[in-house]
Amino acid sequence: MLVFWKERLVFLSVPKTGTTAYESALAPRAAIVVNDPPELKHAPVYRYNRFFRPMFEKACKTDNMETMAVMREPVSWLGSWYRYRRRPFMKGHPKGTHDVSFDAFVDAYCQGSPPPFANVGSQFKFLEPRPNGVKVDHLFHYENQPALLAFLQDRLGVTVETERENVSPQMELTLSPQMEAKLRRKRPEEFELYDSIA
Repeated sequence: MLVFWKERLVFLSVPKTGTTAYESALAPRAAIVVNDPPELKHAPVYRYNRFFRPMFEKACKTDNMETMAVMREPVSWLGSWYRYRRRPFMKGHPKGTHDVSFDAFVDAYCQGSPPPFANVGSQFKFLEPRPNGVKVDHLFHYENQPALLAFLQDRLGVTVETERENVSPQMELTLSPQMEAKLRRKRPEEFELYDSIA
């Protein structure tokens, strides 16, 4: 998570959406950089609302902070998690995906209580608005990097140059039509939110 105080902007870090590269590029420009622990670095909207927003409002006397985030196409997002968990040192680990196909990974993800290797959370839950109205003000497609860059450069008044970081191992992944249909049936909110981004 990055907080740009003067610009009243908070960049929420959705896992597996390329935000580490932006954090590295923009950390020197940010007023607050939350790198650890992961529960705070990747604080979803509900955690931002519960902990960070009250801090800004009560301690800093401001209630006009805006939030931004990036969302990745749901199948691509799951593919990134699958590849990330196939790194060599994950072999034999309960969260490793070396012994399952991508279809089996997605099938497990669709369960009510996914096993450890497929328990990767939800972009929709991460970004879900709160009952008090707190929501992501500026949401971008991961696949539309030019729009994200243009927004950041305009808002922050800086040129942003990123390098790829925290990249999952490269491999060709194909999800069967049957499994994609199941994913869309079980997790429709993920696709609906992604499709709603202007």
